Amino acid sequence: MSASTPTSAPATAATTSSVKTTTMSPLLRLPNDRWKPLEIIFWLLPVAAYFVFPEYLILISQIMIVGLFAISLDLILGYGGIVSLGHAAFFGLGAYTAGLLSVHGWGEPISGLLLAAVVAALFGYIISFLVVRGNDLARLMVTLGIGLMLFEAANKAAFITGGVDGLSGMMVDKIFGVFEFDLNGKVAYIYSFVVLFILFAVLRRLVNSPFGLSLVGIREGGRRMPAIGVNVNQRLTVIFTISAAIAGVAGALLAQTTQFVGLDVLGFPRSAELLIILVLGGTGRLYGGLVGAAIFMLAQDYLSGLNPAYWQFWIGLLLIVIVLFARGGILGGLTLIWNNLRKTSAVKGERS
Repeated sequence: MSASTPTSAPATAATTSSVKTTTMSPLLRLPNDRWKPLEIIFWLLPVAAYFVFPEYLILISQIMIVGLFAISLDLILGYGGIVSLGHAAFFGLGAYTAGLLSVHGWGEPISGLLLAAVVAALFGYIISFLVVRGNDLARLMVTLGIGLMLFEAANKAAFITGGVDGLSGMMVDKIFGVFEFDLNGKVAYIYSFVVLFILFAVLRRLVNSPFGLSLVGIREGGRRMPAIGVNVNQRLTVIFTISAAIAGVAGALLAQTTQFVGLDVLGFPRSAELLIILVLGGTGRLYGGLVGAAIFMLAQDYLSGLNPAYWQFWIGLLLIVIVLFARGGILGGLTLIWNNLRKTSAVKGERS
């Protein structure tokens, strides 16, 4: 007994040290709802941009709308692991819902957003039963097929949607009967920012909840989750429906702020660009959709101004560089750099 004591004590100490190291590791901490300083700074940037860049308010409001649309895809792709090539279907449904309501005399914007969310959510719920039970290839084909079908249906129903000419003649009322949409885009900017922030705060709480953690578990190992009592198909159906609703709100925001709905809101290129945006920003982070939307649209605006014919070449080059050298998108690359710097500083501190 006395001979074993000296060997067990170091082993116990090593085990305790290992447990402490694992517990204190920032990579293994459970998510919480505390807003970090960098997040607060991030959300103060649009507020500052309102005063610093008044000539770019329309462009920035479009970035916020596309960012919200990208977040809706990130909910199913980055958290649920569902790949989609037809997410523009929900975006277009939301846009046409708000647009048709406005054209037919219902121009109140807030209720228009809510109804657009309901329509998109109902459609998402219906097709979710086709999507969540398939594998990645089946999901790609189903979502792509549904997107193409809606696009052609809107094109054929030109007497309702306006077809290739688009849906014009929208008259959006004042927000709360006070704030009227102006040509400078000031009201549209504030409106888009407020809607984006409120929905982001709600979704941030959702993905940091046990429900959100279960989605990550399904993404990483869906076959094992039923062993701990998780109904995989039910969880995926719920998040797919929520994602569709958020995409519908983004589409309605675009329709209300521009007071026009084009057939391209249902087009495949919009879904493809959304995937590019998420790859650039990083999936499974929420902020990745916002960062990717800002970089993609600013690069598009700048490069198309330099060379309207070949701007897509440089976007493709940027995408290749990100994929090769920044695993997890821009935010993933920045996180890796930050963790390496922390480890380096910790090692230097221990040596000193």
